Amino acid sequence: MLAIRMRTGRRGALAFTTAAALTALAVPALTAAPATAAPEPPAAAPATAAAAATAVTSDYDSTYYKNAIGKTGTALKSSLHTIISNQTKLSYSAVWNALKATDQDPNNSNNVILLYSGVSRAKSLNGGNTGNWNREHVWAKSHGDFGTSTGPGTDIHHLRPTDVQVNSIRGNKDFDNGGSAVANGGGSLTDSDSFEPRNAVKGDVARMILYMAVRYEGGDGWADLEPNNSVNNGSNPYMGRLSVLKQWNEQDPPDAFEKRRNQVIHDSYQHNRNPFIDHPEWVEAIW
Repeated sequence: MLAIRMRTGRRGALAFTTAAALTALAVPALTAAPATAAPEPPAAAPATAAAAATAVTSDYDSTYYKNAIGKTGTALKSSLHTIISNQTKLSYSAVWNALKATDQDPNNSNNVILLYSGVSRAKSLNGGNTGNWNREHVWAKSHGDFGTSTGPGTDIHHLRPTDVQVNSIRGNKDFDNGGSAVANGGGSLTDSDSFEPRNAVKGDVARMILYMAVRYEGGDGWADLEPNNSVNNGSNPYMGRLSVLKQWNEQDPPDAFEKRRNQVIHDSYQHNRNPFIDHPEWVEAIW
């Protein structure tokens, strides 16, 4: 829209010669308007929440993502796979300390925020007992049978701190809407074959699942992980439901916590990024 208005301004400048007309035509300039100037009409609202979150071009588009910009579909997915596969891998034991940094409570540096419940819990309470938090594989490790081996089993882009009991309730269920309230789950729901996280992290879950589907394509000794529109995927390397995950990506765009997490992983641990946090619109461009 801005580029079109500027071209109109230049045509107007050729048609009008008075100083007043030139002054009026200078309003849509790239520099900030003075406080006394009449404000420009607001830009058209983005079509989706995800588009609103990406109104500003990513700082990494001209560097990290330069080979992906302008692509769609399988070409975009392939390009992103090449980009994000260049990463440092962590051991499973190293994940504990990494999560204490990536998921730190912004209001209490001694705590982490638990993914499904939203509870702030002491970093020191990591473990396997009631009241502890543990390392949740958002892409369930049985879906593709990768376990906790270095690679998909230790990729902290999808490993998050969760309450031990809530993690057990989620188990290896696929993601979908509906079910009954999860005890101490912060609004999460579950039924016999699916799990629905609380509203504030629905998009986070979707973008983690789709990151895994792009990162692990079967060419590095691990299963080719892919989203599908099913539940009850069992040990198959699939995770559903894709249609619901796409909705969640739209409804819950990346927030400051998710963006900070992506940056910490890039800067201090794996040195790769989740592209769907930087560009949520790429979900629709691929799927």
